[in-house]
Amino acid sequence: MENIGIGLLLMVVGMCTVFLILLIVIWLSQFLISVVNKIAPEEAPKKKPVSSGSSTDAGAMDAIKAAVDILTAGKGQVIKIEKLK
Repeated sequence: MENIGIGLLLMVVGMCTVFLILLIVIWLSQFLISVVNKIAPEEAPKKKPVSSGSSTDAGAMDAIKAAVDILTAGKGQVIKIEKLK
């Protein structure tokens, strides 16, 4: 019975050690991400002119742009619109 107790104690100590090491890895990675974002922030992408097809009217194009802008929180852009068959 003594061996089972030692085995369980080793298992608990090992699991706690792994848990703490994983927490340290998570904290260090979050710290590294915040440091990198402060030093070299992501550049805003330049908006390309939107090419519209000849069959797309201006009202529909504006509605599609507005919907994409709302859904992507301003990060998406409409590049090409084509009708699927």
